[in-house]
Amino acid sequence: MAGPAYLTTPSDTSSMPPGIPNIIGNEVAERFSFYGMKAILAVFMADYLHLLGDTPEPAMSEAAANERYHYFNMAVYLTPFLGAILADAFFGKYKIIIWLSLVYCLGHFTLAFMGVVGSAGWWLFGGLALISLGSGGIKPCVSAHVGDQFGPNNHSLLPKIFAAFYFSINLGALGSQMLIPSLLEWHGPHLAFGIPGVLMALATVVFWMGRHRFVHIPPGGASFVRQTFSREGLGALGQLTVLFLFVAVFWALFDQTGSSWIFQAQDMDRRLFGVEWLPSQVQSINSFFILLFIPAFTYGVYPAAERVWRFTPLRKIGSGLALMVVAFALSSLIQVWIENGQRPSIAWQILAYALLTASEVLVSITALEFAYTQAPRKMKSLVMSLYLFSVAAGNFLTAGVNHAIQVPAVPLSADNVHPGFDGQAGTSDDLRLGADGQVMSGAAAVLLEAVTRIESAAAASPTHQTLPTTPQGTEALANLKDPWNRPLRYALLNSETARVSSDGPDGQPNSQWDLGVILTRRTESRVTATKPTWLDRRKTELGLGPAPRQPGDNGLFDRAWYAGGQTKLEGSAYFWFFTWLMAATAILFVIASRFYRGRDTVAEQVAEPPAGLPEEPC
Repeated sequence: MAGPAYLTTPSDTSSMPPGIPNIIGNEVAERFSFYGMKAILAVFMADYLHLLGDTPEPAMSEAAANERYHYFNMAVYLTPFLGAILADAFFGKYKIIIWLSLVYCLGHFTLAFMGVVGSAGWWLFGGLALISLGSGGIKPCVSAHVGDQFGPNNHSLLPKIFAAFYFSINLGALGSQMLIPSLLEWHGPHLAFGIPGVLMALATVVFWMGRHRFVHIPPGGASFVRQTFSREGLGALGQLTVLFLFVAVFWALFDQTGSSWIFQAQDMDRRLFGVEWLPSQVQSINSFFILLFIPAFTYGVYPAAERVWRFTPLRKIGSGLALMVVAFALSSLIQVWIENGQRPSIAWQILAYALLTASEVLVSITALEFAYTQAPRKMKSLVMSLYLFSVAAGNFLTAGVNHAIQVPAVPLSADNVHPGFDGQAGTSDDLRLGADGQVMSGAAAVLLEAVTRIESAAAASPTHQTLPTTPQGTEALANLKDPWNRPLRYALLNSETARVSSDGPDGQPNSQWDLGVILTRRTESRVTATKPTWLDRRKTELGLGPAPRQPGDNGLFDRAWYAGGQTKLEGSAYFWFFTWLMAATAILFVIASRFYRGRDTVAEQVAEPPAGLPEEPC
């Protein structure tokens, strides 16, 4: 016998709907699982993934890790279109959320088993694919499901519940971004990816327990198609698409808190309040600021602004885009300091996070509510997915930039001679990998001389390990020329790393044929007899000891020889590129928003009787 039918219309209450606690509880646990996994993803791919097999593989570069991280983010925010159509047209939001939550759980547990059997890379791909389908598929449904719980007498509470909804997201994110990086550091990827899977399973149970408290808006079926392709539906989609393309650039910058900002934090002094933060933990400050800023903006900034200026949603978004320019300009300055050999305090990046979070409150929360209020009744999930598509587009942009700046490496081995740039064996540009990892080429001798000079200059410094600045190193190598009679290049990358390079036989900088050496200052291992990190233990298991000594090595620096494989846009130039892109976007948004003609349809949507019959319980 079938159980009682689900509610399909909101009640006449003026208080909060009864199903809201289940939605909020689900969101806290689900966001814990998602942000915990995402917090360690870029660092995991660059530093851990290549060590999970029986034999170590070549490590992924930071640019390659950034690219894959943002492609994953893109997939997470692209699949909402699928979830929205399935929910709005065929099955309803509740069923889609439950079904895809199970797919979501499977993805997390797939990541937890990476390296146990088979290729870790394929386990990573499979797990991320399942998570992108599960997480992305439920995103527009959960957001729209929140709005569906409100009727004509309590729809005025909608702005506050969307703020609470965002608050719950960041409460879950804050806990996971502090805990999961520490689990990865000391206990390894299996536990670090497994715990988020447990939380996602809990989120699914909490949501299921609220099934009889929720309002279940029936799927629109053919009426969904008619409204989508009506003049009203196409008009709403068209206007919002234009505005959300500007918001996409905001997400192109914002989501780099999980990629380029983490790698930047590795080169900073992370000691703060007597604690040394892990690079992946620093991003948790964004969630902490959100918990402070949401009530501050909702009850302080917005009412105060309204007294002197009509602070419309579009004006909030425009102000947020301008704040993002300032946040990324500060991160660009931090990178300039790093390239000058300084090790700036992490407090500077925390200040950048404060600006970025204020921008997020103005842009993201406002756009989320704006998308819902502008959506025709039967297109709620679809319009929410359109907003989420802006996140996908932003991450596609960032992934594309990171893909474009990667320079391919020359494949070398100790057994075979590579014919080099001219493609002919037996000529001066032939390349071979030496037994000690040195790239044997016509430029090897002069590069070795250059490296020796730089190391000698560092040894003569007051601390005996301070690398020369870029101008100092360039001057020290001024009279050295490569075999093609071109000067060598020197660049200080951070306080512990520098690069000496030749443009190679093609004479083009940042090409596959560049030849060079990366110098990294040796530091005492953090391993102790009682508490080695998981990475330290894994390297010991694989027999990966210190790099072998090379000719002239004074013991202060490790040398990594390369042929190609660098990046075209690196360091501060990378950050400034995105800063100026954001500045141009903010200006264009202000102009475009003046032409927007929409309307708030929430009151008429909640008052209109829903079509269709009550659903049977699952």
